Amino acid sequence: MEQYLRVGVIASTHGLKGEVKVFPTTDEPERFRKLKKVFLDTGKEYLPLKIKSVKFFKNQVILKFDEFQDINEVEKYRGKDLLIDREQALPLAENENFIVDLIDMDVYDEEEQRLGTLTDVLQTGANDVYVVETEEGKEILLPAIPSCILEVDVEAAKMIVRIPEGLL
Repeated sequence: MEQYLRVGVIASTHGLKGEVKVFPTTDEPERFRKLKKVFLDTGKEYLPLKIKSVKFFKNQVILKFDEFQDINEVEKYRGKDLLIDREQALPLAENENFIVDLIDMDVYDEEEQRLGTLTDVLQTGANDVYVVETEEGKEILLPAIPSCILEVDVEAAKMIVRIPEGLL
């Protein structure tokens, strides 16, 4: 399991005093109000940043960090991920998983026949859709609903599914 979870991506700078506009990748953007620190994935290291202030504008979060005082210091981090330690994550409800824990999971049908590898999760609004790539390079799109997703074992990186009639 990944130790760090992405909560946002720096979209651009905001003003001249080192603030950044962040596109939130969390289901709960309001959580930024409670966060005290995040880690900036610079591509070489995870740089700890202390959050000084949080504002919201449209679908973005505007953050000010103690470590940056002007636009020139933060401009180079456009497009970089903001992460939190897994321990800072919001608690999951029953049968919920972090997407990062599902990616690369082996997917099997009810008879334990391997279907392929889960490569992506599409968030459609109604329910998520799991993208499974088969050994032949084809994609199977599975709705993430209880009648289809029978078992998810994050520790074993294994998922057992029921293929809806007519899907294949």
